[in-house]
Amino acid sequence: MPLRLRRKKKFNNKETSRLVEGEQTNAAGGSLASLPAPTRRLVFHTQLAHGSATGTVESFSSVQELYAKIASVFEISPSEILYCTLNTPKVDMGKLLGAQIGLEDFIFAHVKGIKKEVNVYKSEDSLGLTITDNGAGYAFIKRIKDGSIVDSVKTICVGDHIEAINGETILGWRHFDVAKKLKELKKEELFTLKLIEPKKAFDMEPRPKAGKSSTGRIGTGRETLRLRSKGPATVEELPSETKAKAIGKVDDLLELYMGIRDIDLATTMFEAGKDKGNPDEFAVALDETLGDFAFPDEFVFDVWGVIGDAK
Repeated sequence: MPLRLRRKKKFNNKETSRLVEGEQTNAAGGSLASLPAPTRRLVFHTQLAHGSATGTVESFSSVQELYAKIASVFEISPSEILYCTLNTPKVDMGKLLGAQIGLEDFIFAHVKGIKKEVNVYKSEDSLGLTITDNGAGYAFIKRIKDGSIVDSVKTICVGDHIEAINGETILGWRHFDVAKKLKELKKEELFTLKLIEPKKAFDMEPRPKAGKSSTGRIGTGRETLRLRSKGPATVEELPSETKAKAIGKVDDLLELYMGIRDIDLATTMFEAGKDKGNPDEFAVALDETLGDFAFPDEFVFDVWGVIGDAK
């Protein structure tokens, strides 16, 4: 008598059938196999730089969204935030928050403090200022050259937000536009700057949270959160030491030739040139991606030299 294979029992509903086939369901009756993978939760600790309790922020993709989150934590307006520093409450331009945040970085928000109006006599072509911006419409002073015109005006400080030049409001301007405006001011004439300095407190260490010092969290990770003006933020590996040094040199050249410092712009320039074979190809790539800057040929050539050395 031939053997007969036992036929599988038919089930009355699809849910029971899925269970027999080994697929689990969730409490709501949906298939777990079809659920999206859980997203990584990134939480950052934050304080106001002049002193505050510690708060946390998460779920942001741009600088503007981050400022809004911080403002919500401390119940202030986002427009009060001038810029943020990482891992220090001091006005340290080497620790400015840019487009990348280390996953273990502690964020300090510097808010508007004293307003001041300063008259400056432009006796030389160069004022000795390096300008940057916060990515959300506020330009400020990143560096003052020793012995320069501005260095002699002690009421002008590194970290001051430039609110207006000769009565013209520059809110929303990028740093290169502000630098150009200052460069175009006539020599041997007086001009006026309206400035806002960040609110300051006595030197202080970051306040601990849950028994742990925030300084103990600094510099221990190799990943960063890259913020974007459009689209979601992404987690990236830190650049290699060689690449990081090259980008730093490009940033130095930006200051030398353009009077600005912008590590994100320097990174964009490095990325534009890393796969190019010669200076001409690099110059074309810069025109396509950053044509509005009108970089001088000498600058482009020097940047190409830095990229070539890094290769």
